[in-house]
Order: sequence, then C-alpha cells, then structure tokens
Amino acid sequence: MFPLNRNRRLRNKESLRNLIREHRLHPHDFIAPLFITEGKNKKTPIESMPGYYRLSIDNIKKEVKSLWSLGIQSVLLFPKVDDKLKDNLGKEALNPHGLIQKTIKEIKNSCPDITIISDVALDPYSIHGHDGIIKENKILNDETNKVLAEMALSHAKSGADIVAPSDMMDGRVLSIRTVLEQNNFLETGIMSYGAKFASSLYGPFRDALDSKPGFGDKKTYQMDFSNFKESISEIKADIDEGADIIMIKPGITNLDIINEAKNTFNVPIAVYQVSGEYSMIKAGVKMGYVNHNEFLIESLTVIKRAGANIIATYFAKEAVELIS
Repeated sequence: MFPLNRNRRLRNKESLRNLIREHRLHPHDFIAPLFITEGKNKKTPIESMPGYYRLSIDNIKKEVKSLWSLGIQSVLLFPKVDDKLKDNLGKEALNPHGLIQKTIKEIKNSCPDITIISDVALDPYSIHGHDGIIKENKILNDETNKVLAEMALSHAKSGADIVAPSDMMDGRVLSIRTVLEQNNFLETGIMSYGAKFASSLYGPFRDALDSKPGFGDKKTYQMDFSNFKESISEIKADIDEGADIIMIKPGITNLDIINEAKNTFNVPIAVYQVSGEYSMIKAGVKMGYVNHNEFLIESLTVIKRAGANIIATYFAKEAVELIS
C-alpha cells in the first residue's frame, strides 16, 4: 500500500523547497550590536569573539553606513568605559558628553534614518561589574531604577530611538517610561529585556566591556534558567509597565520561552543571539566540526521559527551577505 501523503514530493528540488518555505530571514530582521571605545581610528579585536571589535566613534560611523547599505537598519550600542570613570553610582552613565551619548549624536548626524537602540544598565560603569548600585554586597533595586531612568532620559536627549534596559531590576520599565513621558519623550521606545537569564553564555561580552562581576554572580536579579512560568510573568510585568518590545536572552537555549511569548503577547519579540553563541559557532568552525554558513543560517532561522520578530546578533552582516 502506497502512502497517500508524500511530503517528500515538495522537497525534490531547491526551487520547490524555496516556494513552500515557512520562515525566511530578511535584513530588516536584524539588530547589529556595536561596542564603542574612546579614541580615533580604533579597531580593537575582542579575543574571545573572533572577528569582532571595539570601535572608536569614527569607525562606528563607517560601520553604521556599511550596515545600512546592506539593509540592516538597527544598531544596539554598548560603551567600553575607562576604568577611571567607573564608580558605584553610575555617575558617568548620566554624563551628557559621555561616550554613548556622543556616539548616538554622531550616528544620527551621519546616518539619520537608522534606528539607534541604546543599552541601559550600570555594569559598564560599575567598579563592581554589576548592573546596579551596591551596598553591603547587595544590589539595590529602587535606587538603581532612579539612575537607570535618568540614564535612559540622557540617551533619549542624545537622539536614541529606543532605550533597552538590560539590568533586570524590578519596576525599571515603569521608572523609565514615567521619566520619558514627564520630559515629553513620548515617541522614545523601550525594548525591555523581559526574560534575561543568568547564563554561562555571556562571558565574551563581559570581556568586550571589561564588565565581569567583581564579586558573586548576577543570579539575584537575572532569571533562573530553570523557570518557565516565571519568565512569562516577568515579560507580562514589563509590558504592563510600558515596554514596546520584549527582548529574550540568550537565544538558542530559550526557544520554548520565545514561542510562548510570541503566542501569548501582542508585542514584537526580540531575541539576542549572545556572545557565547557567537563564539561557540566560531570555535566549532575553526575546529572543523560545523560548516560556518550552514550552521549560521540554521541557528538564526530556528530562532525566527520559534517566534522572534527581531534578532540581535553579532552575525548580522555575515547573515545578510549570505541571504542576499
């Protein structure tokens, strides 16, 4: 007896497979994360992220124009702050002439149509490498929120289109939204890291910003990766407080969370393919275990298949060059 349904009929050749493909990657899907450093004509390699760099503002502007020419229309900015500017209160984060504020203004002048998303967290500015103000080795939630709100306002004044609180303090979205509204930044978006898990995959990122925690870990504020229901509760809380986009991080280890969020909430879902994911793929390619191009596209496509509208990835340029 022959099977009436032969799904392989629609897999016979590439043009047929292309015809029925359910999910496709597009340049507009991607956010390109960029690491900023002080100086001029700087392009400093990040050893744990092969092929990725910290860039001075002049080179950031060149990179943004290159991204725009490929169809990538959004960037996510992270500053590498000089150690002498770090403290326990995030004072430098509020400097209107600080590194990220200057970068936002310069990008707006050179490529005004690109969407600028700015990271809002204190770990790059902290002498402790934590995302909040410290007292007696504890992270102070509400005191941190006040600084984060002022930091977000500073970015909005500089020209950021979207601010992205990545700290995981309770109530910080409401604090930020309140301050933005009070200062008439009604159109500044908030992309909240609604479900950011305490993951072992952030190491290369912390190398890039020199932001490793000086004591303990981040498990008292980043989420336990064992918890599914809690992540959905966290996401709902951020939406209720005024988040426009929800970010889930890391990517490949949270496909179930991505899918549940997509099916539950009526907001765009962003997913961060984090530094550890990037570096693992690069390492696998170097060892000859995986094919670079094939695994890159597969890893991004399954994130989109799970429900991501937006993907932040260090592979943004490479991916667009492949899919184009």
